[in-house]
Amino acid sequence: MQLYNSLTKRKEPFSPFGPFVTLYVCGVTPYDTTHLGHAFTYVTFDVLVRYLEARGYRVCYTQNVTDIDDDILRKAREVGKAWDELGREQTEAFVRDMADLNVRPPDFYPRATWVIPYIIKITQALVERGFAYVREGNVYYRVHADPEFGKLSRMDYAEMLRVANQRGNNPDDPLKDDPLDFVLWQAAQPGEPSWESPWGPGRPGWHIECSAMSLQFLGATLDIHGGGADLLFPHHECEIAQSEKFTGQRPFVRWWVHVAMVRKDGEKMSKSLGNLVLVRDLLNAGFSPDAIRLNLLHHHYRQPWEWNADEQEEAQAWADDLTGALAVAGGTGTPLDAAPFRRAFEAALADDLNAPRAVEALRQLAAAVRQAAGEGCDVRDAQRTLRDLGHVLGLRFGEPPAPAVVEGWRRLLKTGTRNPERTP
Repeated sequence: MQLYNSLTKRKEPFSPFGPFVTLYVCGVTPYDTTHLGHAFTYVTFDVLVRYLEARGYRVCYTQNVTDIDDDILRKAREVGKAWDELGREQTEAFVRDMADLNVRPPDFYPRATWVIPYIIKITQALVERGFAYVREGNVYYRVHADPEFGKLSRMDYAEMLRVANQRGNNPDDPLKDDPLDFVLWQAAQPGEPSWESPWGPGRPGWHIECSAMSLQFLGATLDIHGGGADLLFPHHECEIAQSEKFTGQRPFVRWWVHVAMVRKDGEKMSKSLGNLVLVRDLLNAGFSPDAIRLNLLHHHYRQPWEWNADEQEEAQAWADDLTGALAVAGGTGTPLDAAPFRRAFEAALADDLNAPRAVEALRQLAAAVRQAAGEGCDVRDAQRTLRDLGHVLGLRFGEPPAPAVVEGWRRLLKTGTRNPERTP
């Protein structure tokens, strides 16, 4: 399998570091779920997990919830709700959408607020080693103390500062030594939740949350770390810096995998622009989960694309056609050989998870099943192949969600783990 690595900017043959594949994917900040940009990311990684398992790999998958963040606090004030109440409501909505889309639950589903002690431990170590400094109850990562900072994004300082400022950085903070230094711990503000720390009451910065959750649940070196392409800088760049300086191990991540943005009206989908297409609205409009997945998977995960209602209608026709091909009755003649379609399907996913080509192979197999059935051929084995390959793409073919999917997500909401014998 060849998988594109954002760190090296090329496809590389994939193999895990240890006995199983460790995967961490940045989860939602629960205040505007679930739009198609979210769905594109999590359906992509769902297919990656399914494909890896189909190849015989065991996968340990952690996806987080950023349940304390500037955006949640801002949104909670806007709607007049407590920050944790808003987070619970939106997380439950996200989980419901994922289950309906047949996205299988990860193994671990921690919340940032669960790992505050570990965040403090990491931050203390970075201060002691000279990579961070304390100012009036705030702790900042010292970017210029890290000569490797920027190795993921490959931006120069000016470009890093420009992008960081667009994505939440405050360059005018008078407590910083450098405008690009980022917050590891921020002092408590009136009306905001806070936790005790060696530097006084406060709450964690955004980037340190994911480092703490990935390191705690998956270890010092991850096989794959994923998320939306907009997280590459500064979020993932900062994760690399603080994680490697804490553990002393390199690399923190062997493969960085980033999913491109979904656009609408010429802009990235965002709450601020009001151009969101919500999964729940599409489901309520009568589009099947398979149709939504097929529309997403019709686009390569690394290519940005524009939402188009006509494409969604077309994807519904594809879903109906695939399901219909499983229902046709053939004869007792020569069996249809599905092997060429299987090879095309597997070759597509082996080439950097090329889902559009895999979908096309599936559609060609469905067409062949219909034609062969009409000619009296035996299509039963080919239909089994169609179903098996469809399951790798997470298609349900009109069936209800698997109980394990629904129950797994419910358990994650309550305990943070899919396996009741393993607790976070």
